[in-house]
Amino acid sequence: MIIFLYAIAAAAVLIYVPFLVVGYARVQVGYDVSAPRAMFDKLPPYAQRATWAHQNSFETFMVFLAAALMAYVTGVNSVTATWAAIAYVVARLLYSIFYILNIPLLRSLMFGIGSLSCATLFVLSIIQARG
Repeated sequence: MIIFLYAIAAAAVLIYVPFLVVGYARVQVGYDVSAPRAMFDKLPPYAQRATWAHQNSFETFMVFLAAALMAYVTGVNSVTATWAAIAYVVARLLYSIFYILNIPLLRSLMFGIGSLSCATLFVLSIIQARG
């Protein structure tokens, strides 16, 4: 199903959405090209949270990539799998927003939905592969 490939592409783009906020904050505090990592302590709290959201997006993307590719390769074709892929992408977008806005409960809920989406794709792929 092509939805898995679209979801992978969307999730890859979403990795960099929080970094746009970081970039904006860096410009606000005066970007230091010679020591960009040293700027972290100078960033306002929302930009620090955006940095953490960006880093977490890399970490979770690897799991989703594996799950979505497994579903694609094994030929999973179900409404549940489609919704799991879409739910992951939406949850990751909202995760970053809630992280940057410092809403921990909703951020954690979105992390859980994203994780459950990956687990669903893994399970459906294994069931499909076993025939």
